[in-house]
Formats: sequence, C-alpha cells, structure tokens
Amino acid sequence: MRTTLLRKTALTFAAAAATAGGIAGPAVAAHAAPAGVQADRKPSDERQLDVRYEAQPNFYFCGPAAARNALSVQGKNIDVYDMAERMGTTENGTDSINDITPVLNKETGKDVYKSVEIRDAKAAEKQTDKLREDVVRTVDDGRAVVANIAGTATDTDGVAHSFEGGHYVSVTGYDDEGKTVTIADSANPAQASYQMDIKTLANWIATRGYSAAS
Repeated sequence: MRTTLLRKTALTFAAAAATAGGIAGPAVAAHAAPAGVQADRKPSDERQLDVRYEAQPNFYFCGPAAARNALSVQGKNIDVYDMAERMGTTENGTDSINDITPVLNKETGKDVYKSVEIRDAKAAEKQTDKLREDVVRTVDDGRAVVANIAGTATDTDGVAHSFEGGHYVSVTGYDDEGKTVTIADSANPAQASYQMDIKTLANWIATRGYSAAS
C-alpha cells in the first residue's frame, strides 16, 4: 500500500499481537485525552497532540486509518470504512496522497490541507526543511500530517519499520523544533507510536508525498 511508546506522547492504545507481514489485527480503540484538545499555540520546541488511536482493520486500509488517526486529534471519530470508500481504497491500497487530501479537507474545511510531493528517490535538504516546517506549522495548528511512505526506516530507538510495498502514517507531534517527529502507525498496535529523525522521515516519503496544513 502507498503507506517504544514515547515518554511524552499523548498517544495510548490497547495492546494486541500483530499478525505476520505487518497486517494489524482488529481495530483497537485507544483511551486518550478528551476530544477536541488542541495544541498550545505559543512558541515551543516540542508539541504532542492527543491521538485517539485505532489500528487498521486489514492489510490495505492504512490510508483511511492514517487519515482517521490524524483527524482524531481534532476530536473527530470518522468510520474508517466510510473514509476508505471516499478514497477509492481497494485491496491494492489507496493510490496516492492526492486521494487522502480531499477527504481531510472535507472533514476540516476547504483548502485546509494540501498535498506536497517529494518526487526524487532521496529527499533534498530543502525538501527536508520544508517537511519540518510543514510538520511544525500543522501540529502547532492542532492538526496532524498524513504521509505516504515506502521502504524501510529506523526510528530513534533503533527499531526498523519496513513497508516495501508502501504505507501511510500520521505525524502527530515533534521535538527539538521539528528535528524529531512523532509517528502514529496503524499497522501494529504494539508499535503504535515511535519517534523518527525528520531527515529519515523525508527519505521514507521520497518518491511519494504527504498532506499538511496549508
């Protein structure tokens, strides 16, 4: 598909065993902070949004699940099957970030989100800088970023996350002024949240794209 718990993140979840091949088990609702909690808009070098986490119900719903988890930081609880229908998701997955962005805008307001592509095989420095700026701005606005990734990337704890066929994740917070970001990953509740260097994330997105607040 085109797709360690943190000491400070507000993301919580019910633990479940992951099945082989990265396919998540049944959707698992999390117990997070009250709906509607927004980010403090004052300048900060770190910010984490409250996520009402839910695992994807099958191997090809990572796009809808990532969007659903992203929207949950705004207190929205949208049925993942409804989102999948609107995104045109099939057993082949969700085609591109451009199928995610219109659904995010439908739920949050006209032109709130925009798609940003990183077309090269490796992200250039200016593309990484833009991603960092987009993540910080979006999270500071109380929203989450949705990213379409592919390949293998290693988080800050040294754990590798591999999705050679592609995957979608949500970016729900940042530390060190955006140099490190927080990932909400619907594929495996046992690894629902982890942190990643912004350059690593940019290269994970390379050849694909992400949706951030405009």
